Amino acid sequence: MAKILTVDNLEKSYSSGSKQLKVLQDISFNVEEKETFAIVGPSGSGKTTLLGLCAGLDRPDSGEISICGTHLNPLDEDERAVLRNRKVGFVFQDFQLLPTLTALENVSVPLELQGERNASGAAKALLEKVGLGDRLHHYPSQLSGGEQQRVAVARAFSNRPSILFADEPTGNLDAETGEKVEQLLFELNRELGTTLVIVTHDMELAQKTQKILRLKGGKIIAKDISAT
Repeated sequence: MAKILTVDNLEKSYSSGSKQLKVLQDISFNVEEKETFAIVGPSGSGKTTLLGLCAGLDRPDSGEISICGTHLNPLDEDERAVLRNRKVGFVFQDFQLLPTLTALENVSVPLELQGERNASGAAKALLEKVGLGDRLHHYPSQLSGGEQQRVAVARAFSNRPSILFADEPTGNLDAETGEKVEQLLFELNRELGTTLVIVTHDMELAQKTQKILRLKGGKIIAKDISAT
Protein backbone atom coordinates (compact mmCIF):
# COMPACT_ATOMS: atom_id res chain seq x y z
CA MET A 1 0.00 0.00 0.00
CA ALA A 2 1.25 3.52 -0.81
CA LYS A 3 2.53 5.86 1.88
CA ILE A 4 0.32 8.93 2.27
CA LEU A 5 2.28 10.67 5.07
CA THR A 6 6.06 10.48 5.44
CA VAL A 7 7.94 12.18 8.27
CA ASP A 8 11.77 12.13 8.31
CA ASN A 9 14.05 13.38 11.12
CA LEU A 10 11.69 16.11 12.30
CA GLU A 11 12.95 18.64 14.86
CA LYS A 12 11.03 21.55 16.40
CA SER A 13 11.96 24.06 19.12
CA TYR A 14 10.28 27.14 20.56
CA SER A 15 11.79 30.11 22.37
CA SER A 16 10.84 30.35 26.02
CA GLY A 17 12.38 33.55 27.38
CA SER A 18 16.10 33.22 26.75
CA LYS A 19 15.92 29.44 26.42
CA GLN A 20 15.23 27.19 23.44
CA LEU A 21 12.66 24.56 24.34
CA LYS A 22 13.02 21.44 22.18
CA VAL A 23 9.47 20.15 21.58
CA LEU A 24 10.18 17.41 19.02
CA GLN A 25 13.42 15.52 18.40
CA ASP A 26 14.36 13.06 15.64
CA ILE A 27 10.79 12.10 14.68
CA SER A 28 10.43 9.67 11.74
CA PHE A 29 7.45 7.52 10.72
CA ASN A 30 5.15 6.66 7.80
CA VAL A 31 1.38 6.33 7.48
CA GLU A 32 -0.13 4.30 4.66
CA GLU A 33 -3.23 5.01 2.57
CA LYS A 34 -6.55 4.23 4.30
CA GLU A 35 -4.74 3.38 7.55
CA THR A 36 -6.00 4.38 10.99
CA PHE A 37 -3.09 5.69 13.04
CA ALA A 38 -2.89 7.08 16.60
CA ILE A 39 -0.29 9.39 18.12
CA VAL A 40 -0.37 9.06 21.90
CA GLY A 41 1.54 10.45 24.84
CA PRO A 42 1.14 12.44 28.05
CA SER A 43 0.34 16.14 28.10
CA GLY A 44 3.33 18.14 26.85
CA SER A 45 4.82 15.24 24.87
CA GLY A 46 4.57 17.17 21.58
CA LYS A 47 1.51 15.43 20.08
CA THR A 48 -0.37 18.53 18.94
CA THR A 49 2.82 20.22 17.69
CA LEU A 50 3.55 17.11 15.60
CA LEU A 51 0.02 17.10 14.18
CA GLY A 52 0.31 20.78 13.18
CA LEU A 53 3.61 20.11 11.41
CA CYS A 54 2.24 17.05 9.58
CA ALA A 55 -0.72 19.08 8.36
CA GLY A 56 1.46 21.94 7.17
CA LEU A 57 0.04 24.41 9.70
CA ASP A 58 3.55 25.07 11.04
CA ARG A 59 7.11 24.53 9.80
CA PRO A 60 9.77 22.32 11.40
CA ASP A 61 13.26 23.58 12.27
CA SER A 62 14.62 20.66 10.23
CA GLY A 63 13.44 17.43 8.69
CA GLU A 64 11.06 16.52 5.86
CA ILE A 65 7.31 15.96 5.65
CA SER A 66 5.38 14.84 2.59
CA ILE A 67 1.62 14.41 2.14
CA CYS A 68 0.27 12.46 -0.84
CA GLY A 69 3.73 12.58 -2.41
CA THR A 70 4.09 16.38 -2.07
CA HIS A 71 7.00 17.70 0.04
CA LEU A 72 5.81 20.50 2.33
CA ASN A 73 9.13 22.28 2.93
CA PRO A 74 9.40 24.01 -0.50
CA LEU A 75 5.76 25.21 -0.45
CA ASP A 76 4.83 28.76 0.52
CA GLU A 77 1.79 29.45 2.75
CA ASP A 78 -0.63 29.79 -0.19
CA GLU A 79 0.54 26.52 -1.73
CA ARG A 80 0.18 24.78 1.62
CA ALA A 81 -3.36 26.13 1.96
CA VAL A 82 -4.26 24.79 -1.50
CA LEU A 83 -2.87 21.36 -0.58
CA ARG A 84 -4.84 21.32 2.69
CA ASN A 85 -8.06 22.34 0.93
CA ARG A 86 -7.68 19.54 -1.60
CA LYS A 87 -6.22 16.71 0.45
CA VAL A 88 -6.63 17.31 4.20
CA GLY A 89 -9.48 17.35 6.72
CA PHE A 90 -9.40 18.43 10.38
CA VAL A 91 -11.38 17.67 13.52
CA PHE A 92 -10.42 19.63 16.64
CA GLN A 93 -11.22 19.15 20.32
CA ASP A 94 -13.07 22.48 20.49
CA PHE A 95 -15.17 21.98 17.32
CA GLN A 96 -14.20 25.34 15.69
CA LEU A 97 -17.58 25.87 14.04
CA LEU A 98 -18.49 29.35 12.80
CA PRO A 99 -21.04 30.59 15.39
CA THR A 100 -22.99 32.80 12.95
CA LEU A 101 -23.62 29.94 10.49
CA THR A 102 -26.10 27.07 10.79
CA ALA A 103 -24.97 23.44 10.79
CA LEU A 104 -25.82 23.22 7.10
CA GLU A 105 -23.88 26.41 6.29
CA ASN A 106 -20.84 25.29 8.33
CA VAL A 107 -20.59 22.15 6.19
CA SER A 108 -21.56 23.89 2.91
CA VAL A 109 -18.91 26.64 3.04
CA PRO A 110 -15.85 24.41 2.33
CA LEU A 111 -17.77 22.79 -0.53
CA GLU A 112 -18.70 26.18 -2.00
CA LEU A 113 -15.05 27.30 -1.76
CA GLN A 114 -14.11 24.23 -3.81
CA GLY A 115 -16.64 25.14 -6.49
CA GLU A 116 -19.12 22.34 -5.64
CA ARG A 117 -22.30 23.14 -7.61
CA ASN A 118 -24.66 21.44 -5.21
CA ALA A 119 -22.85 22.35 -1.98
CA SER A 120 -26.04 22.55 0.06
CA GLY A 121 -27.29 19.15 -1.14
CA ALA A 122 -23.93 17.47 -0.47
CA ALA A 123 -23.74 19.11 2.99
CA LYS A 124 -27.27 17.95 3.81
CA ALA A 125 -26.39 14.36 2.81
CA LEU A 126 -23.31 14.43 5.08
CA LEU A 127 -25.28 15.81 8.03
CA GLU A 128 -27.90 13.13 7.54
CA LYS A 129 -25.10 10.54 7.52
CA VAL A 130 -23.91 11.77 10.94
CA GLY A 131 -27.47 11.73 12.31
CA LEU A 132 -28.22 15.46 12.17
CA GLY A 133 -30.80 15.59 9.36
CA ASP A 134 -33.24 17.27 11.75
CA ARG A 135 -30.72 19.90 12.97
CA LEU A 136 -29.68 21.44 9.64
CA HIS A 137 -30.83 24.96 10.47
CA HIS A 138 -29.64 25.09 14.07
CA TYR A 139 -26.72 27.33 15.06
CA PRO A 140 -23.80 25.92 17.09
CA SER A 141 -25.15 27.55 20.27
CA GLN A 142 -28.37 25.55 19.79
CA LEU A 143 -26.52 22.23 19.55
CA SER A 144 -25.04 20.01 22.26
CA GLY A 145 -21.28 19.38 22.35
CA GLY A 146 -21.74 15.99 20.71
CA GLU A 147 -23.91 17.47 17.97
CA GLN A 148 -21.36 20.23 17.33
CA GLN A 149 -18.59 17.66 17.00
CA ARG A 150 -20.72 15.64 14.55
CA VAL A 151 -21.14 18.81 12.45
CA ALA A 152 -17.34 19.22 12.61
CA VAL A 153 -16.87 15.61 11.46
CA ALA A 154 -19.28 16.14 8.54
CA ARG A 155 -17.40 19.32 7.60
CA ALA A 156 -14.03 17.54 7.84
CA PHE A 157 -15.15 14.85 5.40
CA SER A 158 -16.93 17.30 3.06
CA ASN A 159 -14.00 17.64 0.64
CA ARG A 160 -13.43 13.85 0.69
CA PRO A 161 -9.91 14.35 2.10
CA SER A 162 -7.15 11.86 1.43
CA ILE A 163 -6.04 12.24 5.06
CA LEU A 164 -7.90 13.47 8.13
CA PHE A 165 -6.17 14.75 11.28
CA ALA A 166 -8.18 14.60 14.50
CA ASP A 167 -6.76 16.37 17.57
CA GLU A 168 -8.33 14.93 20.76
CA PRO A 169 -11.67 14.63 18.90
CA THR A 170 -13.50 13.32 21.98
CA GLY A 171 -11.63 15.38 24.58
CA ASN A 172 -14.56 17.71 25.35
CA LEU A 173 -17.27 15.04 25.27
CA ASP A 174 -18.71 12.64 27.82
CA ALA A 175 -17.87 8.95 27.37
CA GLU A 176 -21.10 7.94 25.63
CA THR A 177 -21.10 10.88 23.20
CA GLY A 178 -17.38 10.45 22.59
CA GLU A 179 -17.91 6.84 21.61
CA LYS A 180 -20.55 7.84 19.05
CA VAL A 181 -18.16 10.38 17.50
CA GLU A 182 -15.39 7.75 17.42
CA GLN A 183 -17.70 5.32 15.61
CA LEU A 184 -18.50 8.03 13.06
CA LEU A 185 -14.84 8.74 12.37
CA PHE A 186 -14.05 5.07 11.79
CA GLU A 187 -17.21 4.47 9.71
CA LEU A 188 -16.48 7.43 7.41
CA ASN A 189 -12.82 6.38 7.23
CA ARG A 190 -13.90 2.96 5.90
CA GLU A 191 -16.64 4.29 3.64
CA LEU A 192 -14.63 7.08 2.00
CA GLY A 193 -11.18 5.46 2.13
CA THR A 194 -9.72 8.38 4.08
CA THR A 195 -6.52 7.90 6.10
CA LEU A 196 -7.20 8.76 9.74
CA VAL A 197 -4.52 10.18 12.07
CA ILE A 198 -5.72 10.73 15.64
CA VAL A 199 -3.84 12.54 18.39
CA THR A 200 -5.14 11.39 21.76
CA HIS A 201 -4.19 10.68 25.36
CA ASP A 202 -7.07 8.16 25.46
CA MET A 203 -5.51 4.70 25.10
CA GLU A 204 -8.93 3.10 24.65
CA LEU A 205 -9.46 5.19 21.51
CA ALA A 206 -5.88 4.58 20.33
CA GLN A 207 -6.35 0.81 20.64
CA LYS A 208 -9.11 1.02 17.98
CA THR A 209 -6.60 2.17 15.35
CA GLN A 210 -4.33 -0.09 13.32
CA LYS A 211 -1.05 1.44 14.51
CA ILE A 212 0.10 3.50 17.47
CA LEU A 213 3.03 5.92 17.76
CA ARG A 214 4.01 6.77 21.36
CA LEU A 215 5.67 10.07 22.25
CA LYS A 216 7.29 11.15 25.49
CA GLY A 217 9.26 14.34 26.04
CA GLY A 218 9.20 15.08 22.31
CA LYS A 219 10.75 11.75 21.34
CA ILE A 220 9.32 8.54 19.93
CA ILE A 221 9.45 5.80 22.57
CA ALA A 222 7.59 3.19 20.49
CA LYS A 223 6.15 3.10 16.97
CA ASP A 224 4.29 0.93 14.48
CA ILE A 225 2.71 -1.00 17.31
CA SER A 226 -0.17 -3.00 15.92
CA ALA A 227 -3.22 -1.94 17.91
CA THR A 228 -5.71 -4.44 16.53
